Amino acid sequence: MSEDPDLTDRLVVTLDLTGVTDKAGLMDRAARALALPDWFGRNWDALADSLGDHTVWPGTAVERGMLVVVRGWRSYADAAPGDWQTAQDVFAEAVDRTPRLAVVLALGGSS
Repeated sequence: MSEDPDLTDRLVVTLDLTGVTDKAGLMDRAARALALPDWFGRNWDALADSLGDHTVWPGTAVERGMLVVVRGWRSYADAAPGDWQTAQDVFAEAVDRTPRLAVVLALGGSS
């Protein structure tokens, strides 16, 4: 197994934030999309820890790596710009620490 699999080999998880306008909504969607355990703390530190901990990743992501596609994020970014910046920082830090993780922001399709 390669430590840095090609993006095409990774398990793709879609984090759809369409209609989300607050941190609680983002955390709920992240918990569902990533199939996080019930004990997920729904805060920034818990999200960072979960993204960086392959033992809580869904299914075959442990072997394949994971690509998280964040879509429908613009309404959240507009409604809570400070929290959106924090979310981006959390995503970036998790990717920097975790070679088998990639997070991308999908453009278009959100207003």
